[in-house]
Amino acid sequence: MQILDKVTDFFNNYIAPPHKIISVKKQTEESEEEWRALVEVIEEKQYMKKYANDQMVGLYEVFLDADLEVTGFSRISLRYRSDLEEETG
Repeated sequence: MQILDKVTDFFNNYIAPPHKIISVKKQTEESEEEWRALVEVIEEKQYMKKYANDQMVGLYEVFLDADLEVTGFSRISLRYRSDLEEETG
């Protein structure tokens, strides 16, 4: 899927390599089409290894327009990798 490649490229270039893309949904608002993706990223991997702490996983929400260009993103949660995964809507 082309959208997965676009999201992966964006994260590799600007944030950190994605650990897992867990959701992609098409949304339509007032004649505008956009995509919403949820992406998990291992945060500060080197820092966590150095101090022998559990890795942190950030959950990011990413929006793409109809041309599959990223129009916005934000980290919506942060958890230890060993914690149970959260349910997000």
